[in-house]
Amino acid sequence: MFKIKKELFITDFHRVFKENGLTLEVIKSFHEIIYEFYKNYKRKFPFRENITPYNVLVSEIMLQQTQAGRVSGKFLEFIEKFPDFLSLSRAPLEEILREWKGLGYNRRAIALKEIAEIVINDYNGNLPESIEELKLFPQIGLNTASSIITFAFNKPTVFIETNIRIVFIYFFFPNKNKINDKEILPLIEKTLDKNNPRKWYYSLMDYGVMLKKKFPLLTKKSIHYRKQASFKGSNRQIRGEILRLLMNNRILSIDKVMEGFKNIDPNRIDNILYQLEIEGFIKKEGNNITISK
Repeated sequence: MFKIKKELFITDFHRVFKENGLTLEVIKSFHEIIYEFYKNYKRKFPFRENITPYNVLVSEIMLQQTQAGRVSGKFLEFIEKFPDFLSLSRAPLEEILREWKGLGYNRRAIALKEIAEIVINDYNGNLPESIEELKLFPQIGLNTASSIITFAFNKPTVFIETNIRIVFIYFFFPNKNKINDKEILPLIEKTLDKNNPRKWYYSLMDYGVMLKKKFPLLTKKSIHYRKQASFKGSNRQIRGEILRLLMNNRILSIDKVMEGFKNIDPNRIDNILYQLEIEGFIKKEGNNITISK
């Protein structure tokens, strides 16, 4: 019976998969290749050590839209300041935003505080181990809920993210473009290492990072590929600058905010301030704004 060996080229894997389908031998060979790479080149991150449900939750929310290397240092600073659900739930939003600075997408910081409050008030301080329950929390969809369950509790779930997607495109779709996640997810489920899903997903992600560097065009084979919009001059940049000004001044008049953005349409600034208010970032009193408590 043919067995893929680590020294064989990827074309051999492609050929055997095409000829035989996803047999147990092909799955075993796939595992061997991925785990062999992980054994020799695994990435080391603080959020992969001292694993607790709280630490996993914080890191997974941070990792949603920020690269792992950038998250690493901020993660340690954040959990040192807010080591558990209780401390995070009681912290003023301004303090949380200060610790969050540099990660961007500040909505995630508000979501973390709200999640901590829910866990303390409704779950006796314990993060639920149910995907369906986690999906009800702010900023948590199916993929994030599944990854939290796997990494926090080492339970097998099926989810996809950029690096995992690249691995499956590389191994199972060598001559195809416009690949839909719906085609990939059954393969993720069938090849999942249910005995140690946490290690398996770490391994897949690390292999995917290597592939992304070696074959950068692989990401464009996915139908879900989107080029990230420029940050400079974006509403995101303006929102971040407004919050930075508020953290430095505690209270600002709307006129003062407008002065700081003289070259930008005042209606655009008004809309941004409105969005920040309804999302819970700022509080407006008359002509003044402050960061919400």
